[in-house]
Amino acid sequence: VQLVESGGGSVQTGGSLRLSCAASGSTFSNFAMGWFRQAPGKEREFVVGISGSGGKTYYADSVKGRFTIGRDNAKNTVYLQMNYLKPEDTAVYYCAARYTVTWYLPKESEYDSWGQGTQVTISP
Repeated sequence: VQLVESGGGSVQTGGSLRLSCAASGSTFSNFAMGWFRQAPGKEREFVVGISGSGGKTYYADSVKGRFTIGRDNAKNTVYLQMNYLKPEDTAVYYCAARYTVTWYLPKESEYDSWGQGTQVTISP
């Protein structure tokens, strides 16, 4: 599956952004999806994941209550709504996919396909 992220940008602390990840090439509902992020000088880290049906989600503690993941399988798209953004959320955000019925995939190595990333910058 090919993945293309969009929606990144620059906002001030407390602002919101909505990222999208469009998939092509396969039956989207067969894929568990995840969002990861990589800040400058740091390793890529898990942010949030969602099962193929969208019925199960799981979040990193750092974003719980602020970020919401969703997917529209008819549109082959997964979304990440980010609210109450903080400077520490600044990173390149990547979406990832894995063809599986397993829904809990918090590790980078568990995904088969990756998007190119979209930059999110939060100013103080």
